[in-house]
Amino acid sequence: MKIAIGGDHAGFHYKERLIAHLKEGNHDVSDFGPSSDGSVDYPDHVHPLANAVFSGENEIGILICGSGNGVAMTANKHEGIRAALCWNSEISSLARQHNNANIICIPARFLAYEYAESLVDTFVSTPFEGGRHQRRVDKINC
Repeated sequence: MKIAIGGDHAGFHYKERLIAHLKEGNHDVSDFGPSSDGSVDYPDHVHPLANAVFSGENEIGILICGSGNGVAMTANKHEGIRAALCWNSEISSLARQHNNANIICIPARFLAYEYAESLVDTFVSTPFEGGRHQRRVDKINC
């Protein structure tokens, strides 16, 4: 799967570890930054990632910041992007199954890395159920 990943300085170390984990799983990973844990403005990394997911260049995206909220709010400004803030496996699974989320947002300051990795694995491996959920997803964009 082609996966875009990015975030901010608070998510940098998780991003680096997730890239290695995803590549071990034979995923093609595009890194949208940042390139260090120095302070950055997350929208500078989120907007290009969201564009890459919307265009189909990447199938899904992973965004990581301190709370997950900033990256989720920014990504969801893009039409066609459904970014879900996930903090447990059921939310991660349901975001894909029912909402056809195409970006997972991880709150690095509130989850242990191993748990964040399991949420990403769930998100990546869970398909959209379609059916009655498609009707609702079709009504999201303004």
